[in-house]
Amino acid sequence: MKDIQVPHLTIEYSANMDGRADMAAMCDTLRRAAIRTGVLPLAGVRVRAIRADHVSIGDGNPEHGFVDISVRLRGGRDLATRKNATRIIFEAARDFLGPAMEKHPIALSFEMRDIDPDLSPKCGTIRDHLT
Repeated sequence: MKDIQVPHLTIEYSANMDGRADMAAMCDTLRRAAIRTGVLPLAGVRVRAIRADHVSIGDGNPEHGFVDISVRLRGGRDLATRKNATRIIFEAARDFLGPAMEKHPIALSFEMRDIDPDLSPKCGTIRDHLT
């Protein structure tokens, strides 16, 4: 097994987004955007979506929805590189959700943060199976 620099992308979203956007397609859209950055390793990109069944947003209107994207990267990339990757991935999310955001009240947020490599051991064999 090889050490890998894993970028984890987690999409947390309100349950009412299920009827508004295809979350499986969003995962794939963000995976492709992450690869397009040129700085996130193909074998390490992992995107997951987690539905929040119980939420209360703003004034409590049940029509309000949210999508919060969190990207965790192994440390070592400079700020300019991280800012560019943030821009590319966030634009992909905003473009994907654009039609839903035109029709529904939706909050979209994004955060990228470093994982301390000394405190986060990783290994895997995905690279050995890429085509």
